[in-house]
Amino acid sequence: MDEKRLARVRENLARRGLSQALVVDPLSIWWLCGYHTEPYERFLALLVPAEGPCTLFANRLFPDASGTGARVVTFSDTDDPVPLVAAACRADEPLGVDKELAARWLVPLMEARAAAGFVLASDAVDDARSIKDAREQDLMRAASAVNDEAMAWLVAQVRPGVTERQIADGLLAEYRRLGAQDHSFTPIVSFGANAADPHHEPDDTVLAPGDPVLFDVGCRRNRYCSDMTRTFFTAEPTEHQRAVYEAVRRANEAAEALVRPGVTFAQIDRAAREVIEDAGWGPAFNHRLGHQIGLVDHEPGDVSAAHDEPVRPGQCFSIEPGIYLPGDIGVRIEDLVIVTEDGCEVLNSYPKALTVLN
Repeated sequence: MDEKRLARVRENLARRGLSQALVVDPLSIWWLCGYHTEPYERFLALLVPAEGPCTLFANRLFPDASGTGARVVTFSDTDDPVPLVAAACRADEPLGVDKELAARWLVPLMEARAAAGFVLASDAVDDARSIKDAREQDLMRAASAVNDEAMAWLVAQVRPGVTERQIADGLLAEYRRLGAQDHSFTPIVSFGANAADPHHEPDDTVLAPGDPVLFDVGCRRNRYCSDMTRTFFTAEPTEHQRAVYEAVRRANEAAEALVRPGVTFAQIDRAAREVIEDAGWGPAFNHRLGHQIGLVDHEPGDVSAAHDEPVRPGQCFSIEPGIYLPGDIGVRIEDLVIVTEDGCEVLNSYPKALTVLN
């Protein structure tokens, strides 16, 4: 059990007036006690009390959970885990529950009166996970370093006759050659006007002469994720294309320059959005500025006008402004940043200057 991480979760629960919580997200369980398995349809949970040992509920088919520092309660496929959980809960106090707790478990726990009430309390873990410790920050840096190298490989694949799908399909092998284990999300490869769709899925579109090319890609290395977007040109851009690109680049850099403890997520979003609005393309920046990232590509806590909390040292999130003009052009530039004591560290070193690929 990681006692420092557990203490942060307990502090968060106490601030919410909770003395117990049931964590079922497998990655949060791993983050707390080092035990990981994918339960699929079976039950897996970690009961976190205000003090004393946690209790891990695990099917006997799962890997051995001893050595986690938790009290382990095992059961078989023919056992109902609900009574086991109910017996371990304090029935006279409310229970914080994970947003991932499926109704097929939550409703029976409510019917069994396992607790005096049930409160959504995922934020107690999510908030603790959002602050990356020194080891986690090193892992985030390493994942982004792989992504920088992979971007160079992607650029080398841009040639006449290639399709979006061909490039996307070859990326995983390159990630693994560079030491990563998997994608952190399905890669986005967009040629020409396809880049005006922020979540375009690679298809059989063939690169046409002069097409802009957008790559939004990320890998998972030693459990931690990376994410980066770059946009390139395959011919000298028009004045219009250049203006769009430079507005996005300035927006990206303006937001990164503002990041420091105490500045709110909303203020960071506003810094980028103002640049694009001043350039005349405000409505074409149609998504939030960014998202937090760590064990998954999109962790709770976005960089948007609706998020008024101040950023804190150790938080890691994306800065990814974009301009999307359907039928014309789409440009997005994305970096990851880690908040430091007096600013931020940009994790991506791949250049952002307008580049024409020859």
